[in-house]
Amino acid sequence: MTLVAGVDSSTQSCKVLVVDADTGAVVRSGRAPHPDGTEVHPDAWWAALDRAVRAAGGLDDCAAVAVAAQQHGMVCLDDSGDVVRPALLWNDTRSADAARDLVAELGGPAAWADAVGSVPVASFTVTKLRWLAEHEPAAARRTAAVCLPHDWLTWRLGGRAELTTDRGDASGTGYYSAATGGYRPDLVALALGHVPALPRVLGPTGSPGYTGSGPFPPEFLLRPGILLGPGTGDNAAAALGLGARPGDVVVSIGTSGTAFAVSDTPTADPSGAVAGFADATGRHLPLVCTLNAARVLDAAGTLLGVDHTTLSDLALSAPPGAGGLVLVPYLEGERTPDRPHATGTVHGLTLATATPAHLGRAAVEGMLCGLADALDALVGCGVRVDRVLLTGGGAASEAVRRIAPAVLGRPVVVPTPGEYVAVGAARQAAWTLSGAPAAPSWPDHGSRHYEADPTPDVRHRYAGVRDLG
Repeated sequence: MTLVAGVDSSTQSCKVLVVDADTGAVVRSGRAPHPDGTEVHPDAWWAALDRAVRAAGGLDDCAAVAVAAQQHGMVCLDDSGDVVRPALLWNDTRSADAARDLVAELGGPAAWADAVGSVPVASFTVTKLRWLAEHEPAAARRTAAVCLPHDWLTWRLGGRAELTTDRGDASGTGYYSAATGGYRPDLVALALGHVPALPRVLGPTGSPGYTGSGPFPPEFLLRPGILLGPGTGDNAAAALGLGARPGDVVVSIGTSGTAFAVSDTPTADPSGAVAGFADATGRHLPLVCTLNAARVLDAAGTLLGVDHTTLSDLALSAPPGAGGLVLVPYLEGERTPDRPHATGTVHGLTLATATPAHLGRAAVEGMLCGLADALDALVGCGVRVDRVLLTGGGAASEAVRRIAPAVLGRPVVVPTPGEYVAVGAARQAAWTLSGAPAAPSWPDHGSRHYEADPTPDVRHRYAGVRDLG
């Protein structure tokens, strides 16, 4: 049995899976937490990786390893390779004003969409570089290289031999075009004031080398000579781990909602709703993010005083369309559409619909309608949507699983719960090791399939009240 390892260095923790390269079966695993906050010194990721590797029983018997990590962010290094300041994470929003300034300076959203396929928001690296230049100019001047979390971890595993990245993660910086396959140094200079060294972009199976091959081998117990995969960002790794193909859209219902599709063609949406990212296979991964997802279910349960199982039962006991009761779930404002100051609203409340069951159904349908708007944005950019792969904590709800195909208008597949970002990294490691033209085909371990007749009237009613406030 040939073993490979996949690492998921997420916002909250580091997960390590040791996997059979032929079947994808997980042999063992380890986990360690990351510190809270929206800025973290990268040494904390390194320490967590050390603990997670040890918890997984080490990697000495692994032939290859790849690292997936939280997208975006900003890791700045000086000319000696030392970290200039704690990394700003994707969820650090202090660069929101910088994002607006950069969009205006280049000529508006359409200019950015044409340049890199996406309109930058505060999560993008390019906006954080502008914030650094404006608020910490001494640190900006010291910055000799800029990389992303997975780039930095891979570089450390390789003994600091060379900074590398992949198309998937590079496409989230705001200064790399997945359509052209190149950096835009002029946009880096626009943000930071100069052009630092940027990681070399590897192909889907390109390797930066082996563990410990550079001048500064890893300090923790990790044998030299393990092949390194290129690594990627978390969404691209999840798509690879799920085996998503063109025509698939992965809808993740977590704290926020994401809908990302594997596509053979790039997108460039001047509205900014669709980010034109790349995937980890040489294709593209257009992505839409919504702010309101699983927390809508949390709020409905709190309002009704029930747990998630009871909320699901209530929702399924009410008729489709909840008798005309509509919940617009903008409980935290919304990103898609861009309404940061919006609030949630309830429409169609009557004596007949003033029941826990109707409200439970309206909450599930309203959340799914918001995600259906995300699918519409993808379709509007020419993306093919044949089926939905439903993941995240919200997918644990039986009501969500059964109502989703009716609202989204597509068949829904619910994969067996798993650490799909780490699985995707492991699959990339196995692919890099094999050198095959395509990623290894690993069997489906018990996905559930749901279909239902579409209920367009639910979406029509939702669209009719969505803009009323």
